[in-house]
Amino acid sequence: MDDLCYLLKDANGAGVYRLNCTLEALHDSVQRAGFSLFEVDIAGAHGRGEVLAEMARAIQAPDWFGHNWDALADALGDLSWNKAPGYVLLLRGEHPAEVMLDEVLYATVDFWRLQGKPFWVFFA
Repeated sequence: MDDLCYLLKDANGAGVYRLNCTLEALHDSVQRAGFSLFEVDIAGAHGRGEVLAEMARAIQAPDWFGHNWDALADALGDLSWNKAPGYVLLLRGEHPAEVMLDEVLYATVDFWRLQGKPFWVFFA
């Protein structure tokens, strides 16, 4: 678990990955790192609208969130309402076949990397 906590702090290693540890180990490491964890249950989400709604709920998106891909990108690139030394986005359930979701997630990781702040995405 200490290794995962150490790895999470590396902004250069942050990216979009399939989770290869237990949820308990991830939760413990995120807490030890002092990061914010956003858990998104996409298991029952059907289509873009439901995926976006679940994402907005999980990140506690502000009122201006427009429930479209651009709004999700804006919200994930802001997070001023949830200041933390790093972020972990955990998506639970089958990966939706949404190319735009992947683009937003990779762009978000890259944006935060340039800020020197880790933003990890895990699919579980």
